[in-house]
Amino acid sequence: MANAEAHAEGQQHPLGIYIKIWAWLFVLSTCSYLVDYFHVESYLRWTLILVFMFMKAGLIIAVFMHMMWERLALVYAIGVPTIALMVFVFLMTNEADNTFLSRGIYFLGLGGS
Repeated sequence: MANAEAHAEGQQHPLGIYIKIWAWLFVLSTCSYLVDYFHVESYLRWTLILVFMFMKAGLIIAVFMHMMWERLALVYAIGVPTIALMVFVFLMTNEADNTFLSRGIYFLGLGGS
């Protein structure tokens, strides 16, 4: 009977974990703003901003969207396609750069022949 009542009410997570995640989100956001404050430039700037952004997104997905407590199959069903999509975007971005450079060589005569 007690098990049925607990199941009907739902699972409660400790409040402390939410406070810790809010603190980590605050720290990561502060680090992201400090990148701009200290005028970090070039690829380092964008790499740091993206790393902080992905870390914050991971925390939000894991805790506030309750993915940390889901079954592993559901985590794989959501995580693997997302990671595969990011890999494909990275590959196509590199291919686009290659195509852009080869068109410049062909159309502008930069090949040297």
